[in-house]
Amino acid sequence: MGGISIWQLLIIAVIVVLLFGTNKLRTLGSDLGASIKGFKKAMNDDEKVEKSDLAEKNSHDADFETQNIAEKPTVEQSEKPESKNKEQV
Repeated sequence: MGGISIWQLLIIAVIVVLLFGTNKLRTLGSDLGASIKGFKKAMNDDEKVEKSDLAEKNSHDADFETQNIAEKPTVEQSEKPESKNKEQV
């Protein structure tokens, strides 16, 4: 009641086959399937590239040495007398 019954769907399918022909519908179906398969492959490739880029970024981090927070910096790291507190002329 108000919905599409199986008989109405069959009539629509017969009309579509008569209008377009089975060869054109088969080609359309295979093209649609190939495009969906290509899309899925591209999405999986992008995820693999993102994961490998993330792993590469983490493995090639900057060359900083780890230090304990409690350690005090040495004199040469904390002060540079030539450049610090210089007046501009």
